[in-house]
Amino acid sequence: MPRPGIDDVDERIVALLRENARRSFQDIGRHVHLSAPAVKRRVDRLERDGVLIGYTAVVDPRALGWNAEAFVDLICDGGMSGAEIKSAVEREPGVVSAHTVAGEASALLHVMAPDTKALELALERIRATPGVIRTVTEVVLSTLFTR
Repeated sequence: MPRPGIDDVDERIVALLRENARRSFQDIGRHVHLSAPAVKRRVDRLERDGVLIGYTAVVDPRALGWNAEAFVDLICDGGMSGAEIKSAVEREPGVVSAHTVAGEASALLHVMAPDTKALELALERIRATPGVIRTVTEVVLSTLFTR
């Protein structure tokens, strides 16, 4: 369902930028049947309205030597806030992302490491954090796709 103030052309522009954020306004314009200046105005508005919040490079983690990957349920004591969880795990360099979640777990972590031994050590450091009761780890065997 579209967001208020966002039309089909805006959605297509966002989709094209998600495919390749380095795409030129002229190239986008060819796909959505607008001039490059019209596309730029729309992109500027999407940025101003907080729809587009940044641009990034997508890197193959394995090319950087990060060959082990896991998703980790982090179970904490009931008094640990989201800010405290963030503070506890953001120092760990292998934590790619952290999300508070509903359910038994307090947070879901995406963790990467050079190898399984380094992954194990990262998990030991995370489990040693005051307030962390336990972790449940799912090791990734292969990634089917990422958006």
